Amino acid sequence: MLPHSNPTPDALFVGRVWRPGIGPALVALRGDTLVDITSKALPTMRDLLERDDPAGALRAAAGETIGTLADLVAGSDEAAGDDVLHLLAPCDLQAVKASGVTFAQSMVERVIEEQAAGDPDKAEAIRAKVTSVIGTSLSGIEPGSEKAMEVKRVLQAEGMWSQYLEVGIGPDAEVFTKAQPMAAVGWGATVGLHPISKWNNPEPEIVLAINSRGDIVGATLGNDVNLRDVEGRSALLLGKAKDNNASCAIGPFLRLFDGEYTLDDVRKAELTMTVKGTDGFVLDGASSMSQISRDPASIVAQTIGRHHQYPDGFFLFLGTLFAPTKDRDAPGQGFTHHVGDTVTISEPTLGALHNTVRLSTEAPEWTFGTSALMRNLAERGLL
Repeated sequence: MLPHSNPTPDALFVGRVWRPGIGPALVALRGDTLVDITSKALPTMRDLLERDDPAGALRAAAGETIGTLADLVAGSDEAAGDDVLHLLAPCDLQAVKASGVTFAQSMVERVIEEQAAGDPDKAEAIRAKVTSVIGTSLSGIEPGSEKAMEVKRVLQAEGMWSQYLEVGIGPDAEVFTKAQPMAAVGWGATVGLHPISKWNNPEPEIVLAINSRGDIVGATLGNDVNLRDVEGRSALLLGKAKDNNASCAIGPFLRLFDGEYTLDDVRKAELTMTVKGTDGFVLDGASSMSQISRDPASIVAQTIGRHHQYPDGFFLFLGTLFAPTKDRDAPGQGFTHHVGDTVTISEPTLGALHNTVRLSTEAPEWTFGTSALMRNLAERGLL
């Protein structure tokens, strides 16, 4: 769960847990100890991130020791109920946004999905055709640049232009709503697939935390669960493909930026991912932030500003290089999830996010939303 190669023993990790008989709590991770720092001054993650100096506020926050990391791991699984201490996603009142098509390699896969109209049987032949035209020519192109526009003209002439290439190398980033506030699941929980999907995959990503002023204040890991067949039929089905019950996992903890850990560490992050099936299937993948086409700060700037405000801040998925093509069920069909798969996404400075795949209709229903949080905090005298 925690970083296996931590650059400093003083890394600032903060998260949210469910405390039996109490409800959601804001916790600081200090060594192997969990300290509940929830108070009238810091009732939510939103309130911490809105401070002028979130890192300093976390260092100074006092609270009650409620257990160890081992206790948390023991209770945080897909069967965890309200009677067990377990991890929640680190975001609460924030919007959960995601940027798409931010890596050249995954950009090509989106074009393939579109050309295949969501049919995995057609993917292999279309992949060969698309890569023969596009190849690696999109790597290293600055989105919106004159070179990008020249590539656009060439691809249009070849009949290969796509809406995904438009947001991949055009001036405007794709930013969409991944989940509603309070809807994301945390470490150990079920991640959900809509039952209509037959071609889908995990997406290992860095997730930034941004406050209402547009300050990028920390980072964590996320799984932007993706339904390739649904979005492949029409990009207008993006909401159906991306936002379903338990379809967004974030965690395990949020690491706050300080003098030792900054956005530059995010820019050079190396993510790894392993999918293990109950059938013995294993898929290993990776995503290198050094290959991202748009700088994270520029994506944030396109998301928040005078044109769009987020009074409670937002968490932002940055996209992924990973697009699985390894065959699982039949030659040429590539990868798709099976119910019961476990997905582990890791990064040396942020730790590991671990979840089990189920159908969204089988995952626990989302019932604790913003109004429930407000009532809970009011009953505890924290508002």
